[in-house]
Amino acid sequence: MLSKIKINNTIKPFNKILEIEGDKSLSIRWALLASQAKGKSKSINLLKSEDVLSTLSCLRKLGVKIKLKKKICEINGLGLNGYKYKKNITLNTGNSGTLARLIMGLLIHTKNEIKIIGDKSLSKRDFYRVTIPLEKFGAKFKTNSGKLPIIIKGTNLPNPIRYNETKGSAQCKSAIMLAALNTKGETIIKAKKSRNHTELLFKHLKLNTEINKKNYIDIIKVKGKKKIKPFNYKIPSDISSSAFFIVLTVLSKNSKLKIRNVNINPTRFGIIKILKLMGVKIKFENTRTYKGEKISDLSIVSSKSLKPINCPTKLNTATIDEFLLIFLVAAKANGISIFKNLSELNQKESPRLLWGSKILSFMGVKNIITKDSLKIYGNPNLKIKKKIIIKRFLKDHRIFMTSVIAALVFGGNWQIHDKDSIKTSFPSFLKKIKFLGAETK
Repeated sequence: MLSKIKINNTIKPFNKILEIEGDKSLSIRWALLASQAKGKSKSINLLKSEDVLSTLSCLRKLGVKIKLKKKICEINGLGLNGYKYKKNITLNTGNSGTLARLIMGLLIHTKNEIKIIGDKSLSKRDFYRVTIPLEKFGAKFKTNSGKLPIIIKGTNLPNPIRYNETKGSAQCKSAIMLAALNTKGETIIKAKKSRNHTELLFKHLKLNTEINKKNYIDIIKVKGKKKIKPFNYKIPSDISSSAFFIVLTVLSKNSKLKIRNVNINPTRFGIIKILKLMGVKIKFENTRTYKGEKISDLSIVSSKSLKPINCPTKLNTATIDEFLLIFLVAAKANGISIFKNLSELNQKESPRLLWGSKILSFMGVKNIITKDSLKIYGNPNLKIKKKIIIKRFLKDHRIFMTSVIAALVFGGNWQIHDKDSIKTSFPSFLKKIKFLGAETK
């Protein structure tokens, strides 16, 4: 029987302080780069989600020694191109597109074939976006029409490349940057703006990296063969995970919440900008910079009235993982909200744009969907009194958690399947929800 929960009551007013687990994107990137350093690196507050544990499992298969104790993780890196592994190994990347795509960048110098697999959801996603540029380095791929499983065989002499990245994919850009570390020469990437965690880590590690910004394009230059020194990293809280509690507070009655030590990297900051345009009040406290990343405590209060939005498309990339939640806010806004150029949402763990429309329709919210846009007719007095069942969503963790937030703020009798999906990114999600006073069965 599939794991599921039932929610029959809206959440009562709350006034709480939360701390969220470490940022998933940074946890994975730290582990991959630490494996390329020569010596012991240590992290504090590493996220222990399935995606991150899959990363550690893959690195162990590549000969990397790892110790994981409570909130501390130690990785004994083997240096650039230092992986030691048996022939014909298979790396299982689970549900993590970040892991599957980025680790390919580190494998362009491997001598033997390595097979990369993932779960049912990940195996439906496009990998041409990374195999095409990585082939330019000299690596060879056998793919299932651009999807997993994929077999990679590296080259003895990876060539630096020039590549124009047009999708705004941080995973594609990062895979190329990691591959560039193993080359003799300079790789140049002309990239549509996207998350810049990899660039910030490269700068922190004093790797040979130059970044020039031009309108909505970044010109990134990486020179290879620079040895990576071991490094320690205290991973800040994940803004994508925090977003569920931000929106829960915004849509609940008479509630207040403070979330500590949140990563507010500007390339991940879109949800905050959009919510402010919709009339939400969010305060930043104790803002500081840690190894290139901006961190702050966030204070949020309930919103009595919400404005509709014609969402600026320039914010799409910085909000890509939070749009399902923003759609819920738009459902309660006083007017029509419009979201455009969101085809990339359907390239995630599930077709999320389609599911955003489905959830709204289940709730009785009028919406019009196209292949890349969504128009939402908000209702400030929205209250649900019917039964809603959410299932068969390819175990997409964000669909599960978004459905929980909708149930807690709009009412109704909800049955939400596949609760184990939260292990992908946020294993303690339901515990945090209950800490705030939510009742689930």
